[in-house]
Amino acid sequence: MALQPVARRSVPDAVFEQILADVVTGEFAPGDALPSERRLAEVLGVSRPAVREALQRVAAAGLVEVRQGDTTTVRDYRRHASLDLLPRLLSPRGELDLSVARSILEARLLVGPKVAELAAERAGTRLEIPLRDIVDALEAAPDAVGRQRQALAFWDQVVDGADSIAFRLMFNSLRAAYEPAIEVLGPVLDAEVTRVEVYRALTAAITAGDAARARRLAENLLGAGTDGLLTVIRKLEEQE
Repeated sequence: MALQPVARRSVPDAVFEQILADVVTGEFAPGDALPSERRLAEVLGVSRPAVREALQRVAAAGLVEVRQGDTTTVRDYRRHASLDLLPRLLSPRGELDLSVARSILEARLLVGPKVAELAAERAGTRLEIPLRDIVDALEAAPDAVGRQRQALAFWDQVVDGADSIAFRLMFNSLRAAYEPAIEVLGPVLDAEVTRVEVYRALTAAITAGDAARARRLAENLLGAGTDGLLTVIRKLEEQE
Protein backbone atom coordinates (compact mmCIF):
# COMPACT_ATOMS: atom_id res chain seq x y z
CA MET A 1 0.00 0.00 0.00
CA ALA A 2 1.39 3.42 -0.98
CA LEU A 3 1.94 5.84 1.87
CA GLN A 4 -0.35 8.87 1.96
CA PRO A 5 0.14 12.26 3.60
CA VAL A 6 -1.06 12.31 7.20
CA ALA A 7 -4.19 14.45 7.52
CA ARG A 8 -4.51 16.99 10.26
CA ARG A 9 -6.95 16.31 13.07
CA SER A 10 -10.47 16.37 11.63
CA VAL A 11 -13.28 18.59 12.85
CA PRO A 12 -15.39 15.59 14.00
CA ASP A 13 -12.37 14.38 15.99
CA ALA A 14 -12.13 17.73 17.78
CA VAL A 15 -15.87 17.79 18.51
CA PHE A 16 -15.75 14.19 19.74
CA GLU A 17 -12.89 14.98 22.14
CA GLN A 18 -14.71 17.98 23.59
CA ILE A 19 -17.97 16.15 24.18
CA LEU A 20 -16.17 13.11 25.59
CA ALA A 21 -14.16 15.26 28.01
CA ASP A 22 -17.31 17.03 29.21
CA VAL A 23 -19.04 13.69 29.84
CA VAL A 24 -16.21 11.95 31.71
CA THR A 25 -15.41 15.01 33.84
CA GLY A 26 -19.03 15.47 34.86
CA GLU A 27 -19.74 18.68 32.97
CA PHE A 28 -22.60 16.65 31.52
CA ALA A 29 -24.06 14.31 34.15
CA PRO A 30 -25.89 11.04 33.46
CA GLY A 31 -29.44 11.82 32.40
CA ASP A 32 -28.57 15.29 31.08
CA ALA A 33 -29.71 16.16 27.58
CA LEU A 34 -27.02 17.47 25.28
CA PRO A 35 -27.70 20.63 23.29
CA SER A 36 -29.24 20.02 19.87
CA GLU A 37 -27.04 19.39 16.84
CA ARG A 38 -27.87 22.90 15.63
CA ARG A 39 -26.90 24.46 18.96
CA LEU A 40 -23.68 22.46 19.25
CA ALA A 41 -22.74 23.45 15.72
CA GLU A 42 -23.31 27.12 16.55
CA VAL A 43 -21.40 27.05 19.84
CA LEU A 44 -18.46 25.08 18.42
CA GLY A 45 -18.40 26.90 15.10
CA VAL A 46 -18.58 23.74 13.00
CA SER A 47 -21.01 22.14 10.59
CA ARG A 48 -23.96 20.01 11.67
CA PRO A 49 -22.63 16.95 9.77
CA ALA A 50 -19.41 17.21 11.82
CA VAL A 51 -21.43 17.33 15.03
CA ARG A 52 -23.58 14.41 13.89
CA GLU A 53 -20.54 12.27 13.14
CA ALA A 54 -18.97 13.13 16.51
CA LEU A 55 -22.19 12.27 18.36
CA GLN A 56 -22.36 8.91 16.60
CA ARG A 57 -18.85 8.14 17.84
CA VAL A 58 -19.70 9.26 21.38
CA ALA A 59 -22.75 6.98 21.26
CA ALA A 60 -20.64 4.07 20.00
CA ALA A 61 -18.35 4.59 23.00
CA GLY A 62 -21.35 4.09 25.29
CA LEU A 63 -21.43 7.65 26.59
CA VAL A 64 -24.70 8.95 25.15
CA GLU A 65 -27.95 7.62 23.74
CA VAL A 66 -29.01 9.20 20.46
CA ARG A 67 -32.65 8.93 19.43
CA GLN A 68 -33.61 9.95 15.94
CA GLY A 69 -35.65 13.15 16.11
CA ASP A 70 -35.32 13.28 19.89
CA THR A 71 -32.77 14.48 22.44
CA THR A 72 -29.31 13.02 22.97
CA THR A 73 -29.06 11.84 26.58
CA VAL A 74 -25.88 11.33 28.58
CA ARG A 75 -25.39 7.80 29.92
CA ASP A 76 -23.43 6.70 32.97
CA TYR A 77 -20.15 5.67 31.35
CA ARG A 78 -19.27 3.56 34.40
CA ARG A 79 -22.12 1.24 33.44
CA HIS A 80 -22.07 1.44 29.66
CA ALA A 81 -18.54 2.18 28.40
CA SER A 82 -15.81 -0.38 27.65
CA LEU A 83 -12.11 -0.61 28.42
CA ASP A 84 -11.41 1.47 25.31
CA LEU A 85 -12.35 4.51 27.37
CA LEU A 86 -9.68 3.88 30.01
CA PRO A 87 -6.81 5.86 28.39
CA ARG A 88 -9.08 8.88 28.02
CA LEU A 89 -10.21 8.67 31.64
CA LEU A 90 -6.63 8.79 32.94
CA SER A 91 -6.17 12.42 31.89
CA PRO A 92 -9.40 13.77 30.37
CA ARG A 93 -8.34 17.42 30.67
CA GLY A 94 -4.60 16.90 30.47
CA GLU A 95 -4.29 16.30 34.23
CA LEU A 96 -3.77 12.90 35.82
CA ASP A 97 -6.90 11.48 37.47
CA LEU A 98 -5.48 9.82 40.58
CA SER A 99 -8.47 7.54 41.16
CA VAL A 100 -8.17 6.15 37.63
CA ALA A 101 -4.42 5.69 38.04
CA ARG A 102 -5.08 3.75 41.24
CA SER A 103 -7.61 1.50 39.53
CA ILE A 104 -5.16 0.74 36.72
CA LEU A 105 -2.52 -0.32 39.25
CA GLU A 106 -5.02 -2.50 41.10
CA ALA A 107 -6.04 -4.19 37.85
CA ARG A 108 -2.41 -4.73 36.89
CA LEU A 109 -1.71 -6.45 40.20
CA LEU A 110 -4.69 -8.77 39.81
CA VAL A 111 -4.34 -9.55 36.11
CA GLY A 112 -0.56 -9.96 35.86
CA PRO A 113 -0.20 -13.06 38.08
CA LYS A 114 -3.07 -14.85 36.33
CA VAL A 115 -1.59 -14.07 32.93
CA ALA A 116 1.79 -15.44 34.07
CA GLU A 117 0.07 -18.60 35.34
CA LEU A 118 -1.73 -19.14 32.02
CA ALA A 119 1.46 -18.49 30.03
CA ALA A 120 3.23 -21.21 32.02
CA GLU A 121 0.39 -23.62 31.30
CA ARG A 122 -0.02 -22.81 27.62
CA ALA A 123 3.23 -21.46 26.18
CA GLY A 124 6.09 -23.07 28.08
CA THR A 125 9.39 -23.27 26.20
CA ARG A 126 8.06 -21.20 23.26
CA LEU A 127 8.63 -18.06 25.35
CA GLU A 128 12.11 -18.94 26.57
CA ILE A 129 14.20 -17.12 23.96
CA PRO A 130 12.05 -13.96 23.59
CA LEU A 131 11.71 -13.52 27.37
CA ARG A 132 15.42 -14.07 28.01
CA ASP A 133 16.33 -11.57 25.28
CA ILE A 134 13.99 -8.96 26.75
CA VAL A 135 15.34 -9.46 30.27
CA ASP A 136 18.88 -9.02 28.92
CA ALA A 137 17.77 -5.78 27.24
CA LEU A 138 16.05 -4.67 30.44
CA GLU A 139 19.25 -5.21 32.43
CA ALA A 140 21.23 -3.22 29.85
CA ALA A 141 18.74 -0.34 29.54
CA PRO A 142 20.43 2.95 30.49
CA ASP A 143 17.54 4.71 32.23
CA ALA A 144 14.23 4.24 34.02
CA VAL A 145 12.06 4.89 30.98
CA GLY A 146 14.05 2.43 28.89
CA ARG A 147 13.61 -0.19 31.59
CA GLN A 148 9.88 0.47 31.67
CA ARG A 149 9.64 -0.07 27.93
CA GLN A 150 11.45 -3.39 28.22
CA ALA A 151 9.16 -4.40 31.09
CA LEU A 152 6.14 -3.66 28.90
CA ALA A 153 7.69 -5.77 26.14
CA PHE A 154 8.19 -8.60 28.65
CA TRP A 155 4.53 -8.58 29.68
CA ASP A 156 3.45 -8.26 26.06
CA GLN A 157 5.11 -11.63 25.40
CA VAL A 158 3.62 -13.16 28.54
CA VAL A 159 0.12 -12.01 27.53
CA ASP A 160 0.61 -13.60 24.11
CA GLY A 161 1.67 -16.80 25.85
CA ALA A 162 -1.49 -16.77 27.99
CA ASP A 163 -3.49 -17.13 24.75
CA SER A 164 -6.54 -15.27 26.10
CA ILE A 165 -8.19 -12.64 23.92
CA ALA A 166 -9.92 -11.11 26.94
CA PHE A 167 -6.62 -10.61 28.78
CA ARG A 168 -4.98 -9.38 25.55
CA LEU A 169 -7.59 -6.66 25.12
CA MET A 170 -7.36 -5.73 28.80
CA PHE A 171 -3.58 -5.47 28.50
CA ASN A 172 -3.91 -3.30 25.38
CA SER A 173 -6.19 -0.88 27.23
CA LEU A 174 -4.02 -0.76 30.35
CA ARG A 175 -0.93 -0.19 28.23
CA ALA A 176 -2.60 2.56 26.20
CA ALA A 177 -3.51 4.30 29.45
CA TYR A 178 -0.05 3.87 30.99
CA GLU A 179 2.31 4.67 28.12
CA PRO A 180 1.48 8.41 27.80
CA ALA A 181 2.50 8.80 31.47
CA ILE A 182 5.62 6.62 31.25
CA GLU A 183 8.03 9.54 31.66
CA VAL A 184 6.39 10.39 34.99
CA LEU A 185 5.64 6.91 36.26
CA GLY A 186 8.85 5.26 35.05
CA PRO A 187 11.11 6.53 37.84
CA VAL A 188 8.53 5.64 40.51
CA LEU A 189 8.34 2.05 39.22
CA ASP A 190 12.10 1.71 38.80
CA ALA A 191 12.40 -0.30 42.01
CA GLU A 192 10.27 -2.93 40.33
CA VAL A 193 11.91 -3.12 36.93
CA THR A 194 15.46 -3.19 38.31
CA ARG A 195 14.69 -6.57 39.95
CA VAL A 196 16.24 -8.42 37.05
CA GLU A 197 16.73 -11.60 39.08
CA VAL A 198 12.96 -11.87 39.60
CA TYR A 199 12.31 -11.40 35.89
CA ARG A 200 14.78 -14.21 35.20
CA ALA A 201 13.14 -16.45 37.80
CA LEU A 202 9.71 -15.70 36.34
CA THR A 203 11.00 -16.51 32.87
CA ALA A 204 12.33 -19.84 34.15
CA ALA A 205 9.03 -20.68 35.86
CA ILE A 206 6.98 -19.89 32.76
CA THR A 207 9.21 -21.85 30.40
CA ALA A 208 9.32 -24.80 32.82
CA GLY A 209 5.52 -24.86 32.90
CA ASP A 210 5.44 -24.21 36.65
CA ALA A 211 2.18 -22.25 36.79
CA ALA A 212 1.98 -21.91 40.58
CA ARG A 213 5.53 -20.55 40.86
CA ALA A 214 4.97 -18.21 37.90
CA ARG A 215 1.92 -16.76 39.64
CA ARG A 216 3.78 -16.25 42.95
CA LEU A 217 6.74 -14.60 41.25
CA ALA A 218 4.48 -12.28 39.25
CA GLU A 219 2.68 -11.26 42.45
CA ASN A 220 6.03 -10.60 44.11
CA LEU A 221 7.34 -8.63 41.15
CA LEU A 222 4.28 -6.46 40.56
CA GLY A 223 3.43 -6.03 44.23
CA ALA A 224 6.47 -3.94 45.11
CA GLY A 225 5.96 -1.43 42.31
CA THR A 226 2.23 -1.25 42.92
CA ASP A 227 2.69 -0.55 46.62
CA GLY A 228 5.17 2.22 45.85
CA LEU A 229 2.91 3.94 43.35
CA LEU A 230 -0.17 3.59 45.54
CA THR A 231 1.74 5.28 48.35
CA VAL A 232 2.57 8.20 46.03
CA ILE A 233 -1.06 8.43 44.89
CA ARG A 234 -2.37 8.48 48.46
CA LYS A 235 0.00 11.32 49.35
CA LEU A 236 -1.10 13.30 46.30
CA GLU A 237 -4.77 12.73 47.14
CA GLU A 238 -4.18 14.03 50.66
CA GLN A 239 -2.77 17.24 49.18
CA GLU A 240 -5.85 17.91 47.08
